[in-house]
Amino acid sequence: MTPEKAKTSITTFPSSAEIVPEPFGVVLIISPWNYPFLLSLDPVVGAIAAGNALVLKPSEVAPASSSLLAKLVGEYMDLSSIRVVEGAVAETSALLDQKWDKICYTGNSRVARIVMAAAAKHLTPVLLELGGKSPVVFDSGINLKVACRRMIMGKWGCNNGQACISPDHIITTKDYAPKLLESLKNELENFYGKNPLESKDLSRIVNSNHFARLSKLLDDDKVSGKIVHGGERDKNKLRIAPTLLLDVPRDSLIMSEEIFGPLLPILTVDKIEDSFDIINSGTKPLAAYLFTNNKKLKQQFVETVSAGGLVINDTAVHLAVHSLPFGGVQESGMGAYHGKFSFDVFSHKKAVLSRGFIGDVPVRYPPYTKGKLRLLKVLISGSLLGIIRALLGWSKA
Repeated sequence: MTPEKAKTSITTFPSSAEIVPEPFGVVLIISPWNYPFLLSLDPVVGAIAAGNALVLKPSEVAPASSSLLAKLVGEYMDLSSIRVVEGAVAETSALLDQKWDKICYTGNSRVARIVMAAAAKHLTPVLLELGGKSPVVFDSGINLKVACRRMIMGKWGCNNGQACISPDHIITTKDYAPKLLESLKNELENFYGKNPLESKDLSRIVNSNHFARLSKLLDDDKVSGKIVHGGERDKNKLRIAPTLLLDVPRDSLIMSEEIFGPLLPILTVDKIEDSFDIINSGTKPLAAYLFTNNKKLKQQFVETVSAGGLVINDTAVHLAVHSLPFGGVQESGMGAYHGKFSFDVFSHKKAVLSRGFIGDVPVRYPPYTKGKLRLLKVLISGSLLGIIRALLGWSKA
C-alpha cells in the first residue's frame, strides 16, 4: 500500500511524483462451482487487501458450498465490508443491474459476455477469468511415463477435467501417437483401476445437465467411432470414465467448444511444429502445455503460442505459483490475479505530482515570442542539452 516513488522530468522541475494505490470501492465477485472455495476466497482476499468492500455471489450449481460460504462469512467476517448473496440467474441479474466499482467473474465465455455487457452500462472495469481449449503438445524423446502421469493429474486429477486450466486435447505426431496412447492407458489403469467408474479418486460430473452435455459430445457421429479407451458412463451416479479419442475431426462438436470434463481428444500432425499452427488457428486458451527436451522447440513454443499461461513439462501447476500472474487473454479472459497481482488488479494506481511555488518559469505563459516557443519545445522534450542550446540561441524555433 506504500506509495511508489516515480521519476519526474525536467519539464516539471522542481517536482516530485508518486503512484498511490487506492481501492476501487465496492466490488462484485461472481465465483464458479468447480472450485467453490478457492475461486471464491482467492479474489476476495485480493479485494479486501486492496481496501475494497465487496459482495460475493457463489455459484448455485454447488449449492452446499454456497450455503456454507454464506454461513461462515456471516460468522467470521465483517458484514459491513463483505456480504454473500446466494441465488441463481434472477439474483445474479439483479446484482448486475447495480453500479459496481469493479466486477470479477470466473466462469465461461457465454456468461462473461452477459457480465461485460452489464458492466458496460456503467463503464465498470471487469476482471474475467475464463477458460478455453487448453492444448497439450507431446514431443518425442521425453520421459513418457512421467509426462503422462503429470498430464493425467492435470486432466483427470483436477475434478475429472472440470477445471478451467484442464488439458482439453493433445497434439502429437502420427509416429508418436501409438506409443503415447499406450502409456496413457497404462497410467490411467494404475491410477484409477480397471473399472474407473468405481474409483474413489475420480470426481463425478457436477450435475445431470453437464452429464448430458458431455454425453452429447461423445455420441456425435463424427466422434463416437474414435473412442480408443474408456467411454463408460453411469447416468445415475453421474460418472464418466477417463476417455481417450484418437484423430477426431477438427470440425466435430467436441473440438468446437471447451470440453470441461473427462474426455480427451488426441490430434495428430506430420511434424511437431505443425501443432503450433493448430493452436494459433483457434481462440487463445487460458493455458497451453508442452512436453519436450528440445530447447529450440521450447523457445519456439514460448515465442509463437499466445495463451494466458504456458507450462513446460507439466500441467496445471502454474496455478500454485503466486509470483506469476494468473489470467487469460482475449476469449480466455482479461486481467490477472494471485499473490501481489491480486492486490494490483483490485487497486487503482493514482498518479500524484507535487510542486512547490519556486522555479516558476515565465516562458510557459503568454505573450509568446519566438524565443519562448523555442524554449517551450525543448522543455516539453525534456532534453537538458536542448534547453541549454535554446537559452544560448543555438536552436531554431
